[in-house]
Amino acid sequence: MPKPNSERKLYKTGEVLKRSGVTRQTLYTYTTMGLIEEARRTPAGQKLFDEGVFQRLKLIHDLNESGYSLRDIRDIFFK
Repeated sequence: MPKPNSERKLYKTGEVLKRSGVTRQTLYTYTTMGLIEEARRTPAGQKLFDEGVFQRLKLIHDLNESGYSLRDIRDIFFK
């Protein structure tokens, strides 16, 4: 059962980069393309991502390694 919003773990951008191994530019690109979404922002405007971002990043990586372009992946996600 998913945790309520107030209880779920949120990760700052730096934590996502460290745990996932993606670069800041890659995370930015995926966000601007709509491939991943932030869960919310801090009052200071810092992006926060939920646990699901790691699964999504792995899926994007695996599809990209299989020969799909980022545009192809975006089409797959939003069909």
